[in-house]
Amino acid sequence: MTGERAAADAKQRVATISVLSNLLLTLLKLAAGVVTHSVSILAEALHSGLDLAAAMMALLAVRKSRKPADADHHFGHGKFESMSGLAEGALILVAVVLIWWGAGQRLLQGHSVLREPVLGMGVMGVSMVVNIFVSRMLFRVARRTDSVALEADAWHLRTDVWTSAGVLGGLGAIAIATRAGVSEAHLMDPLVAMAVGAVIARTAVGIMRRSYDHLVDRSLPPEELAKIDALLREHYPQYLEYHRLRTRKAGPQRYVDLHLVVPGEQSVARAHALCDHLEADLQALLPRTEVLIHVEPDRGNG
Repeated sequence: MTGERAAADAKQRVATISVLSNLLLTLLKLAAGVVTHSVSILAEALHSGLDLAAAMMALLAVRKSRKPADADHHFGHGKFESMSGLAEGALILVAVVLIWWGAGQRLLQGHSVLREPVLGMGVMGVSMVVNIFVSRMLFRVARRTDSVALEADAWHLRTDVWTSAGVLGGLGAIAIATRAGVSEAHLMDPLVAMAVGAVIARTAVGIMRRSYDHLVDRSLPPEELAKIDALLREHYPQYLEYHRLRTRKAGPQRYVDLHLVVPGEQSVARAHALCDHLEADLQALLPRTEVLIHVEPDRGNG
């Protein structure tokens, strides 16, 4: 129980850090976008703003998911994390639509003067450094606690690193092209913004797919099913067969149930001891797993 409490505290701590960092970066990018008149920086400000909303949802989700099972939620609150991941992915897609709309408007308007590109490049550099640091923390805790909400939040920030790098490079290219007298250099800014949107959209689809799988009780991934099968086969001498293996996942919690066929003359106490042993082995193999085994006597000799 102490380990579970420590994991829950770690999840809440990094989720809070993510909220604060996203708030800071949203304000910085918004100010830089207003000063520079850069649509790509404003697109990044919108991206960080939605990252902030997603981080706040992730924080609420990890707080909710740590609550124990109750009269209304017999299997706990793990799916609140999956719901958060799905909502975060939808928010990212909203950001993509707004980014593309703004960039398209800028292309249609024609020439616009980009001011203080070095300032914009500096803000993008700060954003990259902060998001690299925070996303690494989120990924580390997400892997340790198997949190889909923190993983989604980490991917948001990792995507922000890539898009900020793209905007930084675009601003640098615009500054160089403008000094070289290239008249159409300003077109690079909305084009970079559109490329930012494409990268974000791809990430959003992946986040939503993983969250949806949890919500519809998709079985555990093939590699985990193979591990379960291998463990059960190791114990074949102690029982006759198993069937009706069913698995699912809710947030970080796995659920495994199966039917175990034992010799008909085997005592209840011995069958119970075997089930306890298998449950312990499965929980050691896949942490945060609840196991339910239904024992059946062999009808051939029972």
